[in-house]
Amino acid sequence: MMPNMDPKQMAKLMKQMGINTNEIRAKEVVIETEDKKIVIENPQVVEISMQGQKSYQISGTVKEEEKLFSEEDVRMVAEQANCTPAEAAKALKETNGDIAEAIIRLQK
Repeated sequence: MMPNMDPKQMAKLMKQMGINTNEIRAKEVVIETEDKKIVIENPQVVEISMQGQKSYQISGTVKEEEKLFSEEDVRMVAEQANCTPAEAAKALKETNGDIAEAIIRLQK
């Protein structure tokens, strides 16, 4: 922020420059990469629109989780074992991503 400028003045200046901000009331923000999942709990999310482009500023409590399997694996296990995706994901987690073992466990 600029020194000696209150938030209302800052918002007015940004609006004059064509920059619009909007606070988004989010419960959780999840960012998935190839090898991990970043979960931001109790997030404060601000959408910033400028020159037709939107960007998001996110802050909150961050947790990182290692991904052991893909959504495709979950779908395949759920179809083969005739169960819900949540049950398939749990079985994959318990078997460290072993698809065959997860299906066998769920069919018992």
